Amino acid sequence: MQKQENHLNLHNLYYSSTRNNSEKITASQAIVNGIAGDGGLYVPSFIPELDRPLDELIRMDYRQLACYILGKFLPDFTGQELKSCVDKAYDEKFDTAEVAPLVKVENLYFLELYHGATAAFKDMALSLLPHLLTAALKKTGIEKEIVILTATSGDTGKAALESFSGVAGTKIIVFYPNKGVSLIQERQMVTQEGSNTYVCAIEGNFDDAQTGVKNIFCDRDFNALIDRAGYIFSSANSINIGRLIPQVVYYINAYLRLLERGEISEGQYINIAVPTGNFGNILAAYYAKKMGLAVQRFLCASNENNVLYDFINTGVYDKKRELKLTMSPSMDILISSNLERLLYDLCNKDSYRLAGLYNDLKKTGRFSISDEMKEQISDFWGGFATEGQTLEAIAQAYGKYGYLMDTHTAVGYYVYNDYAENTSDRTKAVIAATASPFKFPGAVLKAICPESAQQYKNLDEISMLKKLSEVSGIEVPKPLKDIADKKIIHKNLCGIGQMKDFVKSALNI
Repeated sequence: MQKQENHLNLHNLYYSSTRNNSEKITASQAIVNGIAGDGGLYVPSFIPELDRPLDELIRMDYRQLACYILGKFLPDFTGQELKSCVDKAYDEKFDTAEVAPLVKVENLYFLELYHGATAAFKDMALSLLPHLLTAALKKTGIEKEIVILTATSGDTGKAALESFSGVAGTKIIVFYPNKGVSLIQERQMVTQEGSNTYVCAIEGNFDDAQTGVKNIFCDRDFNALIDRAGYIFSSANSINIGRLIPQVVYYINAYLRLLERGEISEGQYINIAVPTGNFGNILAAYYAKKMGLAVQRFLCASNENNVLYDFINTGVYDKKRELKLTMSPSMDILISSNLERLLYDLCNKDSYRLAGLYNDLKKTGRFSISDEMKEQISDFWGGFATEGQTLEAIAQAYGKYGYLMDTHTAVGYYVYNDYAENTSDRTKAVIAATASPFKFPGAVLKAICPESAQQYKNLDEISMLKKLSEVSGIEVPKPLKDIADKKIIHKNLCGIGQMKDFVKSALNI
């Protein structure tokens, strides 16, 4: 740590914990640490501005834009280091010419973020994180083997496993809720190859898995044990700033592509609709606006686990409710980690005040923000979709426009339509399309073929892949094509209180 502080220029961007902003570290150290020792999340000292004209940025391809934006947030990385990381991340793993294609459907634009190695938006950042992390390790002078600890509600797990598999000097351990992810999501994880990969289901929900991982990060005695064994923990969840920052890129790129096509004029405002549970993906859009992107409104789309909807509309965050298992499992979350970064911004970077809110959440299961803070979230509009409304949204988009979407994107699409109807706001909108419809074939088939629902009812999700392809005429994505034939490698299950024991066993400690 001392080595980092000695080389830290405090006139440039640096990182601090949301719960104690007296500590100042470089981007490299923040990426390596993953989460602060006090349980807070690392945030930049300021959000850098876009300092090149849009007509210059518009000529950049995705990789060049990524290097430019990452350079703003990661000032201790050289341009060559960033280019190397970006080139390794956004290569032939992506099955489209554009890394994140923007597809126009009538007056809407779907930002398709699922063309990577695991058919989900997590690939956009997780393809990059291992390379940022290994470069950051060299900068910090840490010679220990890094252990990536990750909790997943479905997609992060596979994307992280795929990205870190075989990466020298790393091991990755993923925990997921037993019976809390789709069959395809689970099969993607438990068939993951790689001698440095470990997967374990837990007897609990995603919030239990996420809390368990955070507790491990904050357990000083356990971390000392890990340190003596020659390891250091880090995270691949969006609590890691190295996972969050790459997500800013695709929102700025989407705006530039709209400009390039003549769909908008420079400075014209857009709306962005994001289906989210952990708040990371929509926070990245918020950071893009703070960089200078012309965004009028963020549409925060929830499923029936609508804790964020309630928060945006009332200023009260209350996790004391039953977690519902829905057809959009990656959003089945009641503790939205990345909301902490937004709240830190809203309370003028008062880490003491922020820590108080999270102490309230820990003690009582809820907290309330002040009227002053609530006024500052007027850029956000909260909406949610029920299970039935999610199916209706899939059916409508497919029936009217021939556009096939998954159960998460459908939540975003429904909330956008609800917003437009309630506000009469016709500002052009980008909807984050977060997963391939083939990751959730049962629900998608039920939506677009309701008359055959009974016929498909007894098929498992793997069989439904082929059926959905037949019905839609769309080929099954490569990452999912041969999933049924892959050998199940990981068969682990543990209780919430046994997560540390699994980590010790995986590391032979």
